[in-house]
Amino acid sequence: MDVEIRPITEADWPGLWPIIETITRAGETYTYPLDMDEAQARAMWTPPPPGGTLVAVENGQVLGAAKIIPNQQGNGAHVANGSFMVAPEARGRGVARALGEAALAFARDTGFRSMQFNAVVETNTVAVALWKKLGFEIVGTIPEAFNHPMHGLVGLRIMHRRL
Repeated sequence: MDVEIRPITEADWPGLWPIIETITRAGETYTYPLDMDEAQARAMWTPPPPGGTLVAVENGQVLGAAKIIPNQQGNGAHVANGSFMVAPEARGRGVARALGEAALAFARDTGFRSMQFNAVVETNTVAVALWKKLGFEIVGTIPEAFNHPMHGLVGLRIMHRRL
């Protein structure tokens, strides 16, 4: 895989927005509003420090992104939260794994002590399996917390890993 993982630049946004829009509109993996607009997405996916966004780029094309932010404010700000999206046409090529590894390194280097995912849809078995391979544990499941467009009410996994 000849994919570069690096911090997002202004020039990357036009390539990232269609990925976010496609995944959000599908309504299968994120608790975002299905009609989220570009301005809302940009505010969400370009956080200020200590957060950051990494992109996976190949031949100038954005294939995916990882967003890292504090999971909570104040006394909970030492735990990172991560969000990941990969373009449908780039799946199965190791892009998500590369973004996951880079996000863990970014979080560790930024001073976070652990990383937590608050809402991994339980039917997103590929993501759950990847995060387990990267050392995350399921610490809980909120039953029927996600209304999946095909499966109906399904659980949201809370996953955690120390850094």
